[in-house]
Amino acid sequence: MASAPPVPDLTRHLGFWLRRVSNHVSHAFSVRLAGRGVTVAEWALMRALYDRAPHPPSRIAEEMGMTRGAITRLADRLIAKSLLVRTASASDGRAQTLALTEAGRALVPDLAALADANDAAFFDGLTAAERETLEQLLRRVAEHGRMTAVPVE
Repeated sequence: MASAPPVPDLTRHLGFWLRRVSNHVSHAFSVRLAGRGVTVAEWALMRALYDRAPHPPSRIAEEMGMTRGAITRLADRLIAKSLLVRTASASDGRAQTLALTEAGRALVPDLAALADANDAAFFDGLTAAERETLEQLLRRVAEHGRMTAVPVE
């Protein structure tokens, strides 16, 4: 009987550690946002629209690496929460644009503070230099893998 090839322990894989950290960081942030009535995906769309004029859903979808259908579903949810409006484009009545409502604009800084607090809760154990190095390495991995979609799950 042939012996089985050696198989490394799960903890020997960088992906294991990335997933472990990511799951905890993402879940905690999701819980924080849920307390304010929004999801991570809704927050990402709100942040994308925060400091810009009304924008076409197709362009937002392209910038976020999402489908137009996904943006439409997110927009519908935020419209139902009175945080977003969809209007006909001033330049082309057939086209639509998305923009935050006053309530949506007022909420974004609070949600950004939750994101900052979530980062602090998980990464304050690192020095500023370590955080910077970690960010640079993760950016390099993302660039190498052409990972451009905004993480929303």
